[in-house]
Amino acid sequence: MKLFKEFKEFAVKGNMMDMAIGIIIGASFNKVIDVLVKKIFLPPLSLLTDGVNMQNKRIILRDAVTDATGTNITDEVAIGYGALGEAFLDFMIIGFTVFIVVKFMNRLRNKAQDTKDKTVVTPKDIELLSHLTELMEEQNALLKANTK
Repeated sequence: MKLFKEFKEFAVKGNMMDMAIGIIIGASFNKVIDVLVKKIFLPPLSLLTDGVNMQNKRIILRDAVTDATGTNITDEVAIGYGALGEAFLDFMIIGFTVFIVVKFMNRLRNKAQDTKDKTVVTPKDIELLSHLTELMEEQNALLKANTK
């Protein structure tokens, strides 16, 4: 029963919805990056390497063995370094994009938390904390003035 209560509190606070939205956007973003790498970045790279498809690049450790009828006896064993390069390129693009988004969001958050900047609405809790800080500074100044 306690577990259900904790889950209900978690869901009501909005954390679950935030996570769901993030996962959905992340999955869609992954598709966009996948197309960007495969259809935009890899073709020019392939052109620079005389038409070699980088995704299919691999080091063959053991060739596939087939019998006279063409049936596979043993499969090929290979290290797919082209696929690794593609995954690394995906990672770099996603990492850079996330960095830019986080930097932009931090700039917006910092702007919203500045109570003196009236161009952006300051969240109520930040505004209240700012007023409390100002009142405490006034009170400390009055106490210092009275003790002298």
